[in-house]
Parts: sequence; structure tokens; C-alpha cells
Amino acid sequence: MLNESLKLDTYFLFENCEQTVKTTIISLMKILNFILLLCLASSAISEGLPDLGDASQTVLTPLQERQIGQQSMMQIRASQQYLDDVEVNDYLNQIGYKLVENSAQPSLGFEFFAVNDNSINAFAMPGGFIGVNSGLLILSQSESELAAVLSHEIAHVTQHHLARIIAEQQTDGLTALAAFAVAILAARTNPEVTEAAIVSAQAHSIQKQLDFTRIHELEADRIGLDILSKSDFNIHAMPDFLRRLQSESRLLNGSLPTYLRTHPITSDRVADIENRVGRYPYRLIPDSLDFQLVRAKLTAGQKKPLDAIHYFKEALGENKFGNPIVQRYGLVISLLRNNQPDLAAIELKRLRQAISNDSISLSSPLIESLTGKVMLAEKRFSDAQTFYQTAVLNFPQSRALIYAYAELLLKNKQASTAIELVSEQLLQHPSDTRLYDLQAQAYANQGDLFEQHKAQGYSYAWQGKVYAAIEQLELAKKVGGSFYQLSAIESDLQELHEIIGANQKQR
Repeated sequence: MLNESLKLDTYFLFENCEQTVKTTIISLMKILNFILLLCLASSAISEGLPDLGDASQTVLTPLQERQIGQQSMMQIRASQQYLDDVEVNDYLNQIGYKLVENSAQPSLGFEFFAVNDNSINAFAMPGGFIGVNSGLLILSQSESELAAVLSHEIAHVTQHHLARIIAEQQTDGLTALAAFAVAILAARTNPEVTEAAIVSAQAHSIQKQLDFTRIHELEADRIGLDILSKSDFNIHAMPDFLRRLQSESRLLNGSLPTYLRTHPITSDRVADIENRVGRYPYRLIPDSLDFQLVRAKLTAGQKKPLDAIHYFKEALGENKFGNPIVQRYGLVISLLRNNQPDLAAIELKRLRQAISNDSISLSSPLIESLTGKVMLAEKRFSDAQTFYQTAVLNFPQSRALIYAYAELLLKNKQASTAIELVSEQLLQHPSDTRLYDLQAQAYANQGDLFEQHKAQGYSYAWQGKVYAAIEQLELAKKVGGSFYQLSAIESDLQELHEIIGANQKQR
């Protein structure tokens, strides 16, 4: 059946709630899914997502919040704005869960992900889904600044601000929420277009929505500071980040950064943060190597390959800014993007030599992953498989290493080993579409058509490709299986048809 987290959504709720609750949930999901699909289909541009997040649990239960978040993530993954970079997302989850452990709901099941957007923003969605714009990652001058933003968003979730908004706004609140939640994923070249569309549709509720979130901001600041402090980060990073944004906004002729538009700043709010932070001594917390590597990777990806090569070479030559290990990492990435594996291998050797010479022991799955990519680019497949076999043991949480190792196993006709590897990872990452694709390929190599179509169906479902998912699951049903397998497929198909039916009734 669809993974356990996904099975907590539509079908479970429809079949196990009282009829009155069922009706309410169905109505909410109809509105949500229709607006999500409508927004994705349009060329509207977004200003960003408002703060979601302390709720009257009588309107949305935790299960219902998770349901909405999961449905939203299906649409997010189907959008071009979703940053499908597992290394960046794994890093965000690494730092995110360090903070979540010190939150009010450490077992909620948060998921952190990146959005391919140069604007400076982060946003929380119901059920523990937190998005971070690539622009925010690059702008953050320290890991503590990034952690400060994440702790603030975690507080929005643990305080259930979304349900509180819905309780206040009723139907209008949910409609506004759904529109804003997906608008963050649209292109940003013309923010006024989306703003006009949203205001024209919901002009009577927008201002109330914004006023209400200012109350949430104060609460999220206070709780976020507590999370940040308990997680061994520099809490002074929170006011430092906000002050820098405010200072830069004054140079933009009145055009506020997205973060300030979606996270309204008032003098009272800044004063409250500064007063609370002032009680603590300033602590200089060093950044992790992965934080710096992720920023270098994003910087390399934003530039044309030749420009990126020049940028990192200049940084290394002048040695005026940044960590030379990090800059050389960016240079290797850029050389690979420019199809220069021989030069990349030379720079990688220098990189690893610099690490071995460093007085502090440095180890990162990102550097191991880059090493494997260079081997593959040089077509050293036998060496690469041996390398990956060891690397996944040293870094069992690195999905980038898992992907590459599984692909090599399939290339070398070792489907059973690949299935074992991928299936184990799916228990930890039950919505990972790449893992499902690899699983489907492995089953295809074994001639197991039922499992192949099922895995491919789940991949499509989590990508938001509902019709394609249904087609694959129908093919699995035709192949046939045990009573339990076919019952699970029927349950999955019913769930997907419910989503389509809700959308069609709204059109």
C-alpha cells in the first residue's frame, strides 16, 4: 500500500471518522485540492506564503493537519519550484531535526525541503512541512542564522497557528491558506500579478489574515528562541538576521524582501526579540562544514559553469573570503558541470589532501558523494562500486550515496541487493520518489511486474501525477497478486480517485 504516512490521509479519514466530521473534511479537501491545482496550472506569480501554523484543535486535529500538509507536498513536488536536490534537503533535515528534538513536538514527523527561489524566505505548512528558499540559504551568514529561521517556523507548526487562523477565518481562512501555500511555488518575476489575483478573490479576508499573523510572529519568536537556545546555537543570530534584512530593505526603494512581507516586522517585535536575547551572553558557534558546502553547491548551481569556475578560482587565488576547502569543493562541482572530469579529479585530489592536512578531522557525506561523482565521470565504474559500498556504511543517512550505489548495483545486474538497499531507505523516507523509481527499476530487472507497477505508481503519486499513478496501479492489479496485495492496491486507487473526484466537483 502507499507508505504509512500517506495512508494517514484521505482514505483513513473518510473511512474512520463520524459522518459529520467526514463531511467537513471532504469539503476542506475539495477546496484545498482545487485551489492547489488551479494555482499550479496558472502563470500567476507569488509574493510568498504567510505564516501558518497555534491552533484550536477542535477545527483541525493533528491528523487532519498532516493530511493537508501531505496533499500540499504532492503538489509541491510536481512544481518546478521544488528543489529536487537530496543533498540540500538532507542537510536541512539534519539541522531541522536537531532543533525539533528541543521543540514541544519532537515526534511530529517534520519534513524540511528546499525551494528553488532566489528570494529570501521560509515557510511552514500544516503537519510539519517546512520549506526554505535557496536564497535564504545563500544569504544566511552563519548556520545559527539559518537555525534561527527554522526554529521560528518549527514554532509556527508546534503552536498549530494554521488551525487558529482557520478557526478565526472559517472557510475564507482555509481558502486563503490554500492559495498562499501554493503561490510560493509559482515563478516570482511579476509578484503584482498573483497579488492582484489573490486580492480580487479574497479582498475581504486578506487584511484580517495579515493582522492575525503578527500575533503569531511574536509567539513563534519567543518559542523559536527557546528552541534555538536549547539546540546549542547562537540566539543572537535571530535579531542579527532581522536587522540585516531591514537594513538592506531600505536600499531597495521601498521593496521589501519576501521574508519581511510574509513575516511582518514591527518595532515592538524587534524590541521584544532584542530584550530576550540580551539576557544571554554572546556565543560564537562555528558553522558546520556541511552548511558551508551546501551554500557553495547552491552558489555553483546558480551560475553558468564557466562563471562558477572563474568565481571559485578567484576565491581560491585571492584567499580573501571563505574556507579554501569549501571553495575547492565548489570548483570541483563547477568543473563537473562543465564536463571537465580530468580537471575535476585533479582539484578533488587537492581537496582531499587539504582535508587530511587540516588540524581538525573533517568528514562530510557531501565530499564523499562528490568523490563518487568524479569516479563515475571518469568511467571508473568498478572502483566506484567499491567506493560506494564503503561510503554508504560510513554515511548510512546520505541518500545521494544510496542513489548512486543502487544505480551501480542495477548496472551490474545486482537487483536483489539494490531492492534490499532501497526498501530499507523507504522505511525512513516513505515519500522519496527517486527511491521508488529505483525500486521499480530493480523489480523490472527481476521480472516482478506487480511490484514494478506498484512502486512506479507510488512514485507518480508523490510527484502529484495522480492519473499516471492510477494507470500504474491498475496495471499492477491486472498482473494479479495475493489477496492482501490486491486489497492494498484497491485502497490506494480509491484514495487517488477521491482526490480527482474532489477536484472535478469544484470545477
